[in-house]
Amino acid sequence: MNQGAWKAASTARAAYPQPSGVGLQEAVGGVAPLARADGPGCASRLAIDPLPAHRVPCPPPSRLLAARAKLNAVPDPEIPAVSLVELGIVRELRETASGVEVVLTPTYSGCPATELIADDVRAALAEFGDVTVTMQRAPAWSTDWITPEGREKLQQYGIVPPQCSGEQAIRIVPRLRCPRCDSGRTEQLSRFGSTACKSTWRCIECLEPFEYFKPI
Repeated sequence: MNQGAWKAASTARAAYPQPSGVGLQEAVGGVAPLARADGPGCASRLAIDPLPAHRVPCPPPSRLLAARAKLNAVPDPEIPAVSLVELGIVRELRETASGVEVVLTPTYSGCPATELIADDVRAALAEFGDVTVTMQRAPAWSTDWITPEGREKLQQYGIVPPQCSGEQAIRIVPRLRCPRCDSGRTEQLSRFGSTACKSTWRCIECLEPFEYFKPI
């Protein structure tokens, strides 16, 4: 090692005390320790840090996780058995400088409950500061976004969930089972139900009417 390199190494040793297990030869010779960085808003990566190894700071996830839990409890005003998250209306949750931002996609552009949904979201997340609700209408909402938990809750509520994807809807005639007695002998009474996104059916066995959530 020449005199210049020895002086640089001595300076580095004095300025950056070495952590246990990391030798000066490793650090100065270009084999720097690897520090992993994880966290929301921070891409998981391996970062090569200067002497000594430092962990890249990232914001803790607890705040967004708590906000997400609150959103999971906000019911859809038209179908209170499922939450907005389970229905697929909540597309994104972001942390802002003064609070949080929630991106929503209504089930269809003329949905009369849009303003009520936005108000319910603001009320549920009020403790997190300023709540910004952004309506994102493209891409359009699809029944494919309903979660498996949401589909199960619809069935238990008496509404048969979509039986095919939105792309298959015009090619497949559904054969529905009654959500009450599980009979396969059912018939459609009307192409529309309590809302435009549902149709009205009846079970021939138990004679009970029920609704079908049409795939779109």
